[in-house]
Amino acid sequence: MKQTRDTAWWYWLASAVLLVQALSGCPLGFTPVIALSLIQTLHFWIREGGLDPRGLAAFPVQVRIGYLGWLVAGLADPTGLMHGIQLVGTSAMALFGYCPMARMVSLLPWNRHQPLSLRLVARTFLQAPTAGNIRVQAN
Repeated sequence: MKQTRDTAWWYWLASAVLLVQALSGCPLGFTPVIALSLIQTLHFWIREGGLDPRGLAAFPVQVRIGYLGWLVAGLADPTGLMHGIQLVGTSAMALFGYCPMARMVSLLPWNRHQPLSLRLVARTFLQAPTAGNIRVQAN
């Protein structure tokens, strides 16, 4: 898939670099990547409709809230596994346009129009990246 170098791509690339630094023991730790994730979330929230609370329902904003939530939750994981998984997912997004977080968010009840099933989960995670990251298909 041809990757466009839009603002979102640069955010994901910078996030991957900052995650590597944090996981490598940078003295600032996870503060820079958390700050960047907060800025990215606010940027997309404003882009999707100002600071209107309804803008939080926009799919790109939900993805960034999920990413930020995973990042903060990972601080409580002494093994670093959550942040390692996040680095793999962020790298996949920056390198291949495959966004695991967008796929997870698409399976939330308010984002799908069909019952949750193993088949839907498999199709969601195994389909190739597309423009906009995911394409939900009917059964």
